[in-house]
Amino acid sequence: MQSLIRDPSLSPAGEKKIAWVAAHMPVLAAIRQEMEKTRPFAGVRVALCIHLEAKTANLALTLKAAGAEVVATGSNPLSTRDDIAAALVASGVRVFAWYNPTPEEYREHLRLTLETRPHIVIDDGGDLVHLLHTELRDVAEGVIGGCEETTTGVLRLKALEREGKLLFPMVAVNNAQMKYLFDNRYGTGESVWAAIMRATNLVVAGKTVVVCGYGWCGKGVSLRARGLGARVIVCEVDPIKAVEAVMDGFEVMPSLEAAWEGDIFITTTGCRDVLRAEHFQRMKDGALLANAGHFNVEISLKDLERLAVRQEEVKDSITAYYLEDGRRLYLLGQGRLVNLAAGDGHPAEIMDLSFSLQALAARYVLERGRELPPRVHPVPPEIDRRVAELRLAAWGIEIDRLTPEQEAYLASWEGE
Repeated sequence: MQSLIRDPSLSPAGEKKIAWVAAHMPVLAAIRQEMEKTRPFAGVRVALCIHLEAKTANLALTLKAAGAEVVATGSNPLSTRDDIAAALVASGVRVFAWYNPTPEEYREHLRLTLETRPHIVIDDGGDLVHLLHTELRDVAEGVIGGCEETTTGVLRLKALEREGKLLFPMVAVNNAQMKYLFDNRYGTGESVWAAIMRATNLVVAGKTVVVCGYGWCGKGVSLRARGLGARVIVCEVDPIKAVEAVMDGFEVMPSLEAAWEGDIFITTTGCRDVLRAEHFQRMKDGALLANAGHFNVEISLKDLERLAVRQEEVKDSITAYYLEDGRRLYLLGQGRLVNLAAGDGHPAEIMDLSFSLQALAARYVLERGRELPPRVHPVPPEIDRRVAELRLAAWGIEIDRLTPEQEAYLASWEGE
């Protein structure tokens, strides 16, 4: 089947955006140069379900240059860029996606992507894998394996694995050190605030920011909030992470107490109903609500709609919910992933690392997938190190190496 996109004439604009990010993704460029020569994906169908924007397009084109037949769709209704979709189609990638589809259209795009019968799947959030384990189990028979980009998707995969239902091996790219240490911390930290500031055009300095969840994404959001001059409160359910937040210099309290304090609330947990009716009832007039988790379930939209006497889109990407007592709560990006729903996502240099991991992990799955059991597998350490080495090389930075004597010392139990 041919591609299904909104407007093919947008291709030139998309091509310019892809060229811009490609010029700032040197690690993926080095991998592409290598794979263009060896073409490890020749004759292989690869399905991508990731936020469909310029950096993702660069990954898709890298895999195509490596010989793959690539088909792509979006992993979030508000993150697909129609000009990028058009540019990919013009470059020979099949695309089933457009910005802001209905739930039915979004599901149909996923289904059409999988009906190309891919050998490798690259998922972001687990929607492709979910369909392969429910409606399209016959397609799953031809899947060698795949890679998962985000925390939410890894959680879903682990649930399948625990129940003994996972049909093929999946590599948890999200859990690679070169992913979570940089993408989740620096990428999320920067892109969330870039989106919030662009959408609101309000100052962050002097405000109280409440960050729900102190995983790697929450750490990045908190760090950047402090750097922008905010007072930061962290809410956690994990006592170890709460201790870490305190020792990093942040206030920690239950979310119901923080609800009285916050000017800006950001959820980064991967769980549902993190902010709900009892929180909304305590929030001050004008509080901003933003979600940095994959699905739009962390801020309870049902509770917001139930409590509101009226709602109105007051600005691009901002919906005001007017409560009965006159207070206004402002929801950014419809409660979806704010850095893409209201912004441009992670910086190109950050996604350079994540998508380099994806390309190398996909090649690993292609080469080893038939030998691997149907479980969630870590990214091999040599892939993590390779991406780090390429990043250092692109910076022109050299590091020390152990001498043979040092290696022998570290391998010895005697200690002398």
